[in-house]
Amino acid sequence: MKQLIALGGGGFSMEPENPLLDDYLLKQADASSPKVCFLPTASGDSATYIERFYHAFRKKTCTPSHLSLFKPPTRDLRSFILEKDIVYVGGGNTVNLLLLWKHWGIDNYLKEAYENGTILAGLSAGSICWFEYGITDSYGEGLEPVKGLGFLPGSHAPHYDGEHERRPLFHQFIRTKKIEGGIAADDGVGLHYRDGTLHTIVRSRPNVHAYDVRLIDGKLSEQPLEAIDLNEL
Repeated sequence: MKQLIALGGGGFSMEPENPLLDDYLLKQADASSPKVCFLPTASGDSATYIERFYHAFRKKTCTPSHLSLFKPPTRDLRSFILEKDIVYVGGGNTVNLLLLWKHWGIDNYLKEAYENGTILAGLSAGSICWFEYGITDSYGEGLEPVKGLGFLPGSHAPHYDGEHERRPLFHQFIRTKKIEGGIAADDGVGLHYRDGTLHTIVRSRPNVHAYDVRLIDGKLSEQPLEAIDLNEL
């Protein structure tokens, strides 16, 4: 089974005192102590970001590692990725992430791993990248459409409640057909896909949502989707 968990925001980098989304991710792996690899590419392999990952995941029942493209751990990056149970992609610059991955072949290795059962996950840039389209601030001023890897259908907008421009511009780009309709997610929301289909929506805090946003008969429709509150489990 192929699994992908896209976070609108949250996890160790945004909610360090709230482990619910990261714990949910670990529970989906078919391993008692899953091997979790963090890809901080979008942040320029920020040393601080990497340390925050280890600080959070060394406390959990898992085997954490990271993959830096500025200081590669091995020449055989394909094998390094394929042996992991979970690949967790951090936030930052989506455009630079995609360009670097394509240069190194990481996009192909991730697709192979995904098809072989490795769980892919991430937030912000690390959630946008999996979809056909997204909206990004990678160019410095404002939000613009960006083409992703297409592992998941449609478009995606993270931080839907956290950044005031996200919602109106996501609407605008869909309305003007610059991107296809898709799924938006507030901070604290996880979109769990199985075999390319949205299977479960979870949230780490109350009153946050995911939304189906698309054109229906020429009119924009935004429908909130049912989510499981992890605080209540």
